[in-house]
Amino acid sequence: MKLDAAPRVQRDGEEREKAVLVGLELPDSPPAYRGRLYELELLADTAGADTLEAVVQKRSRRDPKTFIGKGKAAEIGQLMTAVGADLLIVDHDLSPSQARNLEKIVGKRVIDRTELILDIFALRARSQMAKQQVELAQMEYALPRLKRLWTHLSREGGRAGTAGIGARGPGEKQIETDRRLVRKRIRDLRRELDELQAHRVRQTRARRKFFTICLVGYTNAGKSTLMRALTGADVFVQNRLFATLDTTTRAWEVVPGKRVFLSDTVGFIRDLPHHLVSSFLATLEEARFADLLLHVVDAADPEAFEHVEVVEETLFDIGAGGVPRVTVLNQIDRVTDAIHLRMLEERLPDTVQTSAIEGTGLDALREKVYAYVTRHHLDLEIEADPGNGRLLARLREWGDVQEQEFKNGTVHVNVRLPVRHVEAVKREGGKIVAGLPEPEADE
Repeated sequence: MKLDAAPRVQRDGEEREKAVLVGLELPDSPPAYRGRLYELELLADTAGADTLEAVVQKRSRRDPKTFIGKGKAAEIGQLMTAVGADLLIVDHDLSPSQARNLEKIVGKRVIDRTELILDIFALRARSQMAKQQVELAQMEYALPRLKRLWTHLSREGGRAGTAGIGARGPGEKQIETDRRLVRKRIRDLRRELDELQAHRVRQTRARRKFFTICLVGYTNAGKSTLMRALTGADVFVQNRLFATLDTTTRAWEVVPGKRVFLSDTVGFIRDLPHHLVSSFLATLEEARFADLLLHVVDAADPEAFEHVEVVEETLFDIGAGGVPRVTVLNQIDRVTDAIHLRMLEERLPDTVQTSAIEGTGLDALREKVYAYVTRHHLDLEIEADPGNGRLLARLREWGDVQEQEFKNGTVHVNVRLPVRHVEAVKREGGKIVAGLPEPEADE
């Protein structure tokens, strides 16, 4: 089976590898497995490999020794030789023994889906924190596979920057250590990331006095493009999987004088390696502590419903399942199936249609977000005793203090405050003199 050509990534001086993809279709596999292999081709392309052929093997169960069966493995080995491929990418996770047995049969390098995604993350990592997160995930993945990975490195010749997909490390470094040193490095990385995570959590919680919104969604759904359109932020935008690994937070003035904080996070994907989920928890804190999530969905993607399920499952796994959300049907300028778009609207709650590139629907999104903000944050004028330092400190901790002045022996504070703190202000001796909504009249 030959897939349609994926868009190509060009990197200076790169020698792109030639790959054959293989997927295993089991009785419980979802329909339209071809679409899943197309996603694998996009991942391979992002990592720097051209897909020559794609093979789907139907089986009643996984082969414990070779995953796809010895006969099919031999057939794929012949195919790889015929087309000139040097890499086999399996769209599933392989045990160390399965990968080793496959390599013996096909006579070429074999990597699984997790190894491919880890490699892309190593390629994309920019900040020190992202590099450490990726390195930790790679180390944990590599530990039970050292023998096979060392074979990979010896084949590559060891020259810096020439390692193939699955053999790259953060900063294009090769892993040249034994199990004891790998375990020590894992311990060191965990300790360093724990410290960085504690700092990130403090930063995230400090912003809780402001209304915080987080963009989440499947990878390549257009989150970074949408953030740039809404805030004018100079964020990295590229039509590639996992273009964003580092969380970016910018102020967003939803209406004049009404500011919130908007964060962009790493995109999700099906079967996201658990090593990455655990390593990137610090980055994903923004979603866990947000007041509102904007779930960005590529409305033109025929797999949109499946991608929504993947995002919802991942949010639940990281502890953000209970955060309120608005669904943003993005990239509507690319929609060609009106029925598909209508089904998305009907099945997904609280949707807004946008095109971040064309600017369509951005005002409607601002209005919906502002309506949500005003239901959960109030602009209040609070009167207090000047000696009530506890309350004045709490107001700065809980909310965004706009102005403070003295009137007739009392201090008046204008503050934007989450609704949840209103009763606490009263308990601390504050008097709300303006800003509370009028109670609804009884009918």
